[in-house]
Amino acid sequence: MTQSRRMLVLRAVVEDYIRSQEPVGSSAVARHHDLGVSSATIRNDMAALEDEGYLTQPHTSAGRIPTEKGYRYFVDRLATIAPISDAQRRGINSFLSGSVSLEDTLHRAARLLAQITGQVAVVASPSLSKSTLRHVEIVPVSMSALLAVVITDTGRVAQHLLAVNVMPHTDELARFCARVNTVCDGQTLAQAARLVRDLVGDPQWQPMRQLAESLAGAFASMADDERTSELYMAGTSRLAHQRTLADLAPLFDALEEQVVLMKLMSALSEEVHENGVSVAIGSETHTPGLLHASVVTSGYGRIDTAAGEPDADGTAERPEGSEPVAFVGSIGPTHMDYATTMAAVRAVARYLTAFLAHDGPATHS
Repeated sequence: MTQSRRMLVLRAVVEDYIRSQEPVGSSAVARHHDLGVSSATIRNDMAALEDEGYLTQPHTSAGRIPTEKGYRYFVDRLATIAPISDAQRRGINSFLSGSVSLEDTLHRAARLLAQITGQVAVVASPSLSKSTLRHVEIVPVSMSALLAVVITDTGRVAQHLLAVNVMPHTDELARFCARVNTVCDGQTLAQAARLVRDLVGDPQWQPMRQLAESLAGAFASMADDERTSELYMAGTSRLAHQRTLADLAPLFDALEEQVVLMKLMSALSEEVHENGVSVAIGSETHTPGLLHASVVTSGYGRIDTAAGEPDADGTAERPEGSEPVAFVGSIGPTHMDYATTMAAVRAVARYLTAFLAHDGPATHS
């Protein structure tokens, strides 16, 4: 009973500190939370929690604040993530329904998430390496070069110049392009590269060997290039208003390292949790600039059609066996409002998943 009550005290301290950002005393806990014990008992519990590493006391005469271990316990035991409010749901609907392209949608999603959380929002565009081929068009642009325009199932459009010594005849090029679309439809770019190379094993495509090798190389290059995902960020100015510049300098440095952020948040988004959201706190990010920050991430994109579609309000879990093609995330101080942030990140991820599933990707530029 003592241990369970002690953890209720921890939860109360974390909640109060998130709300006030001031050290929390035993009297305040007794006053704000109906724990059924005296402030003296709460004080003893807080001292025990400090000994166990869940709380720390910044000054001798001050109350306590949560440690990284305390936040982790709190986050892991958030029983449920409350659905977003009707106003937030309408806001997300409005932002997405008013977009004119995939890029515009991701920009809007980042701005909205930053507005809801008051923190830095990061939205990655769908990764080409995880996308599948929807259509490829090959058009001559000079006497020795063609332009391959690649459209993926996630709405990404990529272009790549293909060099050839001899320009194929228009009819041959059209037949080759049609064959590539037939054999590569629904394949990843890495798989498409292998399939295009295999085409020249057929005698009828031998004259297209150079073009096939060039196109296969383009597909492989797109699949391997980590920079093919763009990061859309918003909310840095909101965060600046909450903290001193000295506190923010390491965080801003971390935000500049986009490749590091991409790897961290992509890895987190691929971890399937019961609530569909991953949280890394402080040192768990393994990023010096984020030592005093938390990162909340959820994947979005392809879903297992057998498992059904995500709920619009973000209450459903990501279907088991589905693989995200990109991520949505929020970066803020360790004393962030975790419940609100986790709900907002998950909801925006669900909406982006539905957006990619229902909107014709070929219509997005």
